[in-house]
Amino acid sequence: MRKLILIAMGTIAVSTGSAIAQSSNVEMRVGRLEKEMKAVQRKVFPGGSNQYFEPEITPAPAAPATAPGTPASSPIADLTARVDALEAQLANLTEQGEQNAFKLRQLEDMFNKYKAETEARLAPAAPAIGAAPAPVKPTAAAPANEARKAAVAAIEKPDTGDAPEDAYIYGYRLWAAKFYPEAEAQLKSVVEKYPSHRRASFAQNLLGRAYLDEGKPALASVALYENYQKRPKGERAPDSLAYLGQALIQLKKTKDACKVYDEFDDVYGATATAALKDTVAKGRISAKCTG
Repeated sequence: MRKLILIAMGTIAVSTGSAIAQSSNVEMRVGRLEKEMKAVQRKVFPGGSNQYFEPEITPAPAAPATAPGTPASSPIADLTARVDALEAQLANLTEQGEQNAFKLRQLEDMFNKYKAETEARLAPAAPAIGAAPAPVKPTAAAPANEARKAAVAAIEKPDTGDAPEDAYIYGYRLWAAKFYPEAEAQLKSVVEKYPSHRRASFAQNLLGRAYLDEGKPALASVALYENYQKRPKGERAPDSLAYLGQALIQLKKTKDACKVYDEFDDVYGATATAALKDTVAKGRISAKCTG
């Protein structure tokens, strides 16, 4: 009898040690996966919150009652199955993050090229070597210019004590009054002085729209893309992508416009306003996007 008891105790000790080892292994896997999930999420959702979302993994359904004497599934086995599911979900998120990063690299390459071309076109031509500079003839201020200055001066500058807010609102009022060059200068100053303020996203987006309204789609495309690139979580980043598509259509870059609309759907499709979604839908029709 004593020998049988010792054998039984030895069997229990071996089983317990094995269970502890399995539990330790599972805990290590869970800890590693949680760290990787947080890191991956920051890449997969560049336009969303940094908050960590718990994976949608639910416990396995309860197994039907077993016949007397049949061992049930152990808690370690159930937990291991859930961790396997978590690893599979992490792999999917990683793949999605890589796809988003590839699309972003494509857009960056495309707009770096556009920016270089635009700057080359807008750069003033250098005078010929040895040529004398053209004389500047003094001209009297035209009545139209004086009238414009007076109209611009009539635009009220807000003074609430909140400098970034006041500066942006003044730029918005200039744009709404269709004084586009003055609005562009004001909005640029907002972005330069307050790059980290929430209104920077508004100002850079409105700068792009002012260029677009003034008939300068090349400059608009650069301003709008930079707003999305530098402030993907800004409040006007979705708007910048939507209007970027319009600028590209005006530049006859319809294929690139379709890529921008795809990026909009991937990053902001679930959270964008109905008005922006409608703008993108109409843009897809204009660009003859497929898929």
